[in-house]
Amino acid sequence: MKNWMKWLIAVIVIVIVGFAGYQWVGSKTTNAQQVMTQARTALVRQGKFEVRVSGSGTIQPVTSEDIKSSINNNQIDQVLVSAGQSVKKGDVLITFTDGSDPITAPSDGVITAVNVQAGERVQIGQAVAHLTNYNDLETVAAIDELDIPKIKVGQSTTITVNALPDQTFTGTVTDIANEGTSTNGVSTFNVTIHINNPTGLKVGMTDQANILTASKDNAVFVPVDAVHSKNGEKFVILADQNQSSKDHQGNNQSNQDSRWSGSRVIVKTGLANTDYVEITQGLTPGQVVRLPNLVINNNNANAKFSQGGFGFGGMGMGGMGRQFRSGGNGGGNKAVGGSSGGRSGN
Repeated sequence: MKNWMKWLIAVIVIVIVGFAGYQWVGSKTTNAQQVMTQARTALVRQGKFEVRVSGSGTIQPVTSEDIKSSINNNQIDQVLVSAGQSVKKGDVLITFTDGSDPITAPSDGVITAVNVQAGERVQIGQAVAHLTNYNDLETVAAIDELDIPKIKVGQSTTITVNALPDQTFTGTVTDIANEGTSTNGVSTFNVTIHINNPTGLKVGMTDQANILTASKDNAVFVPVDAVHSKNGEKFVILADQNQSSKDHQGNNQSNQDSRWSGSRVIVKTGLANTDYVEITQGLTPGQVVRLPNLVINNNNANAKFSQGGFGFGGMGMGGMGRQFRSGGNGGGNKAVGGSSGGRSGN
């Protein structure tokens, strides 16, 4: 009886293990069938190419200063302004009983504080009032140390403000800090940008400044991930257009086997931003280049880039990403840099 029970238990265990194994193999097979590799290509384009360095900042007044007495131990006769009052450069603010030269406004602005009153005596260098000009504004943007060599006084800038997302302001770089600030091992430098028309802006608003560091007309360029590197050479893979079809944006898409033919072409590169890299030698506008494949898992709708089908290990999208530490957005026939500037290459 005991032997019979042992055999029965053994049979049940075998059936359960076998069924679990069958389910596992079936699920793996199903998952494998639901993974698809999509070949991606892009046109070689020609147009205006821009590289921009960006940094976040805060809107500040160009003029915000204490008004100080230049004479010593004189008694105030009259205080002719009050906090909140607008003044023009040269307006008389304070007079003295002995007829000494009055204290005047050093520039246009608003008196934000008055620290003295009639009858008091003031000492030389004493702050008697404070003036701020809210109509003349600037932003001070923190720029990564790797991008600072690209920044020059006089460069044009576009500015977006978090509180006014539908507006864009323009400005000009006026000053670059000689000393940086280090945080968690990364140094940034303050870059001052004068805002051309600050209507609607308020002191203290946060902003993003995009400084134009390089611009080139009629540049030939491709997406950054189209360029690969091996043995010190940069190259692209030309696509076989017979096996793909263009979408409405000019990019080629294919659901066929990604290992279709293509020619390797050595290239030289120039300017670069986050999205695009300039090709100075090796390609002509209108050619089609391969991009890393897109692997789509239908089970969870996730997609990732793959280097499958290229036959060149260790390259693809990540290779150029490490070489071109840059930022920005590009589209159409205009490549525009953003969060940090692109490095040049050969």
